[in-house]
Amino acid sequence: MSAGPGGVPAVGSLAPDFELEDQHGTPVRLSALRGTPVLLVFFPHAFTPTCTGELCSVRDELASTDEQAPGLDGVQILGISCDPAPALRVFAQREGISFPLLSDFWPHGEVSRSYGVFFAPRGFATRGSFLLDGEGVVRWSVVNGPGDARDPADYRAAVAALAEPVP
Repeated sequence: MSAGPGGVPAVGSLAPDFELEDQHGTPVRLSALRGTPVLLVFFPHAFTPTCTGELCSVRDELASTDEQAPGLDGVQILGISCDPAPALRVFAQREGISFPLLSDFWPHGEVSRSYGVFFAPRGFATRGSFLLDGEGVVRWSVVNGPGDARDPADYRAAVAALAEPVP
C-alpha cells in the first residue's frame, strides 16, 4: 500500500482496511464491502455547525433515494468520526442520517491516522473524503482543514469519473 504526502493514501493505491462500529454498535469492515464503491467521509465532530451542515448535505444530495434528486446510486457512504458510537447514534437520529456513521473512538483515531487525516493536536479527524472503487482502490480524495467544508458537487464529479475507464 502506498501513501501520498502526510500519510494520505495515494490515488491508485489500495485503501487501508479497517473495522469500526457504526452508530448502532454493528461492526463494519471495509473489505467486506468489496464489489461496491465506497465513499469515506471523515469529519471532526457530530453536533458542530460545519459537520452538521456537511453531513446533512450528504444526506440530502448524495444519499437521497428521491427520484427527483437521485443520490450516488450504488455507492456506499460511510461517515467516520472520532466521536463515540452513542453520540453518533443520537446525532444520526436527530439529523435523519440513514447511512452508517462509524466511530473511530478507540483506539482513538487509529483509522483516521491510517488515512492521514488525524489532527493530533486536537484529537479528531480533519475533513478527508476518499472514493474507493469496488476493488477498494482509492480513485479520488480530498482533505480539507477542520473549518473548511467540502463541496458536494465534488463528490458527484468523482463518482461520475469512477464510471470512466482507468487509464
